Amino acid sequence: MREKRDLLTIGHTALDYIIQVNEFPMPNSSTAINKMRTFHGGAAANVAVVASSLGLKSSLVSAVGGDFHGSDYQKHLENNNIDIQDMIVVEDDKTPTAFVLTDSNHDQIFYFYWGAATRFKESEVPYNAIKNTRSVHLATGDPSFNLKCGRFARAEGKTISFDPGQDLHMYSSQDLCEVLKVSDILFGNHHEIERILNDLKMNVDGLRQFGPSIVVETRGINGSVIYSDETIKVDALKRNPVDPTGAGDSYRAGFLKSYLEGESLVYCGKLASAVSSFVVEAEGCQTNVPNLKMVHERMDE
Repeated sequence: MREKRDLLTIGHTALDYIIQVNEFPMPNSSTAINKMRTFHGGAAANVAVVASSLGLKSSLVSAVGGDFHGSDYQKHLENNNIDIQDMIVVEDDKTPTAFVLTDSNHDQIFYFYWGAATRFKESEVPYNAIKNTRSVHLATGDPSFNLKCGRFARAEGKTISFDPGQDLHMYSSQDLCEVLKVSDILFGNHHEIERILNDLKMNVDGLRQFGPSIVVETRGINGSVIYSDETIKVDALKRNPVDPTGAGDSYRAGFLKSYLEGESLVYCGKLASAVSSFVVEAEGCQTNVPNLKMVHERMDE
């Protein structure tokens, strides 16, 4: 019999090529790469790994290629006690791959090869995985698949969080509205939240009445803002950043860990900020993942 899970994340599992440059090149020109390394990534997998390290029983549904079988990434997820038995494996394609370029100002440009993830839209909803969990986090991925999963999760009475991330541009206004309607929490950085509000011609209060009762807007080094019945501003825990990639995903995992345990939204934001402060201290989204004891010690500082 399968063990019950606290959090199911749905979306991308990917290989990340983290590339450091001094500045981004103009069209029809080039720039030197200062450093390049390959890491485990993908927004859904990032959330699952960090959440597991913080003590949540996590499961993950992603579309991966035939190269995932027996890979270091598969072993890494299993070693982190993440249930991956409902993964969508596309034997004749590759696992999604992200190329993340970061300049000296810590601005970023993303290139993403979907690979096996193009099969999301034709895949069946992971009914058993959704039934077997307390909550579902819809991360970057195919809009139609996220919508199907969200609708079933809502029918099953699950807590649903939604983070379209860099795939926001793929959502039609109708699909975006439908996913928001079934969501309890919306996560986004300040660019994404602004775009959603502009596209739907709403303010934050209107958005909360329409769909998610909690809207969490992350602002990088400027902290985060949590919109609920009150507006809560949370400072970032300042550290010397090595690589900002994955900071947002780790924040989401920290927030959900606290939220699912019934903590106040203020506490959720503070713990999430502390979690993300670890991840930015090393290259890669899953390299410097803290456990709960480490996070509490940093919060006490």
